[in-house]
Amino acid sequence: MKFHLGIKHFFKMYVILKPERRFLLFSLNTIFVLFFLVSCGSAKNATYFNKDTNIAFTNRSENLEPIIQKNDLLSIIVSSINPEAAEMFNVSNNVAAQSSTNAGNTTRVSGYLVGQDGSIRLPILGKVEAVGKSKSVLSEEITALLVDRKLLLDPIVDIRYLNYKVSILGEVKNPSVLTIPSEKISLLEALGAAGDITIFGRRDNITLIREENGVKRMRILDLTSNEIFSSPYYYLKSNDIIYVQPNSAKVSSSTGFKDWIPVVLSGISLAIIAIVNLK
Repeated sequence: MKFHLGIKHFFKMYVILKPERRFLLFSLNTIFVLFFLVSCGSAKNATYFNKDTNIAFTNRSENLEPIIQKNDLLSIIVSSINPEAAEMFNVSNNVAAQSSTNAGNTTRVSGYLVGQDGSIRLPILGKVEAVGKSKSVLSEEITALLVDRKLLLDPIVDIRYLNYKVSILGEVKNPSVLTIPSEKISLLEALGAAGDITIFGRRDNITLIREENGVKRMRILDLTSNEIFSSPYYYLKSNDIIYVQPNSAKVSSSTGFKDWIPVVLSGISLAIIAIVNLK
């Protein structure tokens, strides 16, 4: 009700002003409106998947099995029909590392660390090359070594990553390093585990940093488009880094832009009062 009365009073004053004063008042109000719009963010940019609906996409889940790299920490469990004989191969090299979760918990894990020469050292078997291979390939090679040397009968070798992690940085509720026991996580799941993107984060400009063949590469992803579901970067890999850039509203607030709003509004108000009272 008060808003409508204010509008009515404004137009009443506008009518009684001379033409040149009307133009000045109109210009000041135009500047105010533009200033207000610039300081506000777009609601469209604060939503996900606002382009196209009711469309089916096929996830590109092929080649998701990560390749072993230097400094990876591996859990290697060997079992056979003779548990006592297999026990000697399950003695870890006791290399420990800290692992943190999105809940803020920190645990210590131990396993076989892939050295700078690309190998791991197993009891009795000695040095085994690991870098550049998938878990399944390394598992088959260790199994073959155990059989060829007649160390175990029908051995089963299970390998898992102990430091499969992704880092979420920038404009999310809980920036963190996430440890992924399942060794499979999508971009949306990772953002959800980090508390989602804040209202100040750009959903149309997500930076993914991934190391491929020893080279770090950056990719820009757009979460406002449904095409993200068919992107080869929809599923994350170990050691991926996700950075959510701040939007213009956050940048403006951090640079003191909002601090000037009361000053500008006060100046416009004084100008309008001066115009109305001119004779």
